[in-house]
Amino acid sequence: METPDTGAAEVRWALEDLYDSPDALHEALDNAASDAEAFAERYRGRIGDLGPEALAAALEALESIYDRLGRARAYAYLRWSADTNDPERGALRQSVQETGDRIRQQLVFVDTEWVAVPDDRAATLLDHDALAEYRHYLETEHLRQDHVLSEAEEKVLSEKSITGQQAWTRFFDETMGAARFDLEGETLTQQEILSKLYEPDRDLRREAALAFTDGLKEHRRPLTFIFNTLLAEKASTDRLRDYDHWLQQRNQSNEVDDETVATLIEAVTDRYDLVARFYRLKKRLLGVDTLYDYDRYAPIREADTTYDWEEARALVLDAYGDFHPDMAEVARRFFDHDWIDAALAPGKRSGAFSHGTVPSAHPYVLLNYTGKARDVQTLAHELGHGVHQFLAREQSLFHHGTPLTTAEMASVFGEMLVFQRLRRREEDPTNRLALLVAKIDDTLATVFRQVAMNRFEARIHADRRENGELQADRFAEHWMETQRDMFAGSVVLGDHYRHWWSYIPHFLHTPGYVYAYAFGELLVLALHARYEERDSGFADQYLDLLRAGGSDWPHALVGEMGVDLHDEDFWARGLSHIEDLIAEAEALADKATAERLARGDGAPHASSTS
Repeated sequence: METPDTGAAEVRWALEDLYDSPDALHEALDNAASDAEAFAERYRGRIGDLGPEALAAALEALESIYDRLGRARAYAYLRWSADTNDPERGALRQSVQETGDRIRQQLVFVDTEWVAVPDDRAATLLDHDALAEYRHYLETEHLRQDHVLSEAEEKVLSEKSITGQQAWTRFFDETMGAARFDLEGETLTQQEILSKLYEPDRDLRREAALAFTDGLKEHRRPLTFIFNTLLAEKASTDRLRDYDHWLQQRNQSNEVDDETVATLIEAVTDRYDLVARFYRLKKRLLGVDTLYDYDRYAPIREADTTYDWEEARALVLDAYGDFHPDMAEVARRFFDHDWIDAALAPGKRSGAFSHGTVPSAHPYVLLNYTGKARDVQTLAHELGHGVHQFLAREQSLFHHGTPLTTAEMASVFGEMLVFQRLRRREEDPTNRLALLVAKIDDTLATVFRQVAMNRFEARIHADRRENGELQADRFAEHWMETQRDMFAGSVVLGDHYRHWWSYIPHFLHTPGYVYAYAFGELLVLALHARYEERDSGFADQYLDLLRAGGSDWPHALVGEMGVDLHDEDFWARGLSHIEDLIAEAEALADKATAERLARGDGAPHASSTS
């Protein structure tokens, strides 16, 4: 049961584009510290009095300091992510965080003084052409005025975050990075064992699920403590900043109003029937009497197709190139210039991400590539992020990043391009059905599972604030209840599944993150529908949207593409596209069954139904 040789073992990123060595990093930080001190001496107490040209000059100088801090932090984080068990890398990451925090503390006054500017004066400044490059950043910062504390208080919160939230998330990452799971005589990483849930062998899937649970149970006590600590930390920060509810800060950061998010969540939970409908179909396709949690991602065909690294590269680049040659050209740079780390390695951070770094550099992508079809989609997903981050380098540092809601747009769109290309070239009806079912698997995970996890998050934040520290069994109760709501009886969740809340990093790193996946998926379904309606000019418009980064409100940016996020029926239309995919899969399944019966073949059989 060895992991296949995919050719990704030597695919490691080169971080020299950021710094030649840690020594060069420290020198850059020393220079940034000196510039920050000089900046503070020049501008402290004056931000509210600056005219538009002078404020633009101040922000340009501030941007230069922040760019260097971001570059240093990116280098230390990426180097650590490749081997979280290396104490030297961990120490460098911590050192950079501490040094960067001390430098930022000298600059906190910019935010506290800007939010104190009277609304009418702020509006006058924002209308001036000299501040065009910084307008949206200044606008959104000023809207935070009710939640920004005094300079002294902000410094304290910044200082304590190093030994608070940042320390606990690092401990979580290193704990899960070092965790090993024993399966049939092999010792596997988290990424390796979770990949077994996509295998055709049902016995293997079940044993992998149980082995993963055993490993989580070994870490149950520290994981429970980490969750409790960070829930309490979030509650404390929300109280200090006077947020009305646990999700308000995340919604403001995502630049969407509470009502839009509530409408999204209600629309998705109201269509949990689609989840049950699909899994009833999948149970029939797998030929099993009961569909268990470890059957959810099972392929419906016996073939154990794998893709070596070069095949995956070609699939993604061809799909991107079909859409727009510039998109493929940007993505190709990641392969040609060693901006990707795809190898499976001890201590490497699990999962996948694209780190946008800073506008003066370029993004980096991390994967744990095992050669599965889902890994190809993950590559397409992260390169979607990467292309977005690369093109947005045209913006200032303050507009380079995007809210999570539109950040997921580009990644999901990248996946969609690969899926549609594979679909177009597949002529065999059985293969088309297998491909479609796999796509629906991912879509349900992106939309419905993420919203179910949002419901779990809402419950644990409320419970922790109302009743104090939660026991592991209490977390499990919330997890199982919110998961069962989603499946509506279509999937049987084994008792082992009670522990699976504890390995998900988004709950800790970025509370409230997960609904952004559903937001992004449904947005992409709308965008792709517009693409199919009017192919001409769409691709150029889409790349312009990516180049815009976070320079305007999400609803304004996507509005240029003909999508209205404020339309009350927007989410329902996106969900109807998912319903159409399920109906298509049902029709293909019925056709396959009719053809099989006409040939005199029996019913489908799972690879193992024991």
